[in-house]
Amino acid sequence: MPYTKVCLHYVWSTKDREQILSKPLRNLLFDHIRKNAIEKKIHIDRLNGYTDHVHCLVWLKPTQTISGIIKLLKGESAYWFNRRAGVQNAKLEWQDEYFVVSVSESIVPKVRMYIDNQEIHHQKKTFMEEHKEFMDKYKFKDDEHSGD
Repeated sequence: MPYTKVCLHYVWSTKDREQILSKPLRNLLFDHIRKNAIEKKIHIDRLNGYTDHVHCLVWLKPTQTISGIIKLLKGESAYWFNRRAGVQNAKLEWQDEYFVVSVSESIVPKVRMYIDNQEIHHQKKTFMEEHKEFMDKYKFKDDEHSGD
């Protein structure tokens, strides 16, 4: 049996950064994502976000892949949200792109606090400003999608 400790910080947004995740709906959606993750044996450490995006801290199991996790979380959550009668007038769609970086165990507490405080954080900074900071900090380029 392999022993692994791989922690990943995922960030994804609504299509066209539409601000449709109001607080009551966001809470329902996040509760559903957590329950679905348990069923799919995805270990979500933290989950939070704001009106147009989601942050998720995940401990990856040896048989799981980065793309497999995001596909399960994004795809199923949009499907659930859109089928739920009366939840939302607009359709929830996720942006195709997403952001994911590995997190050293030593800074997991800092990332947890960052994810927990999304509402406070976004009173000072938009998601687009946050997105640009991530892209700059981790030296991603907008035309770079493979992570190479």
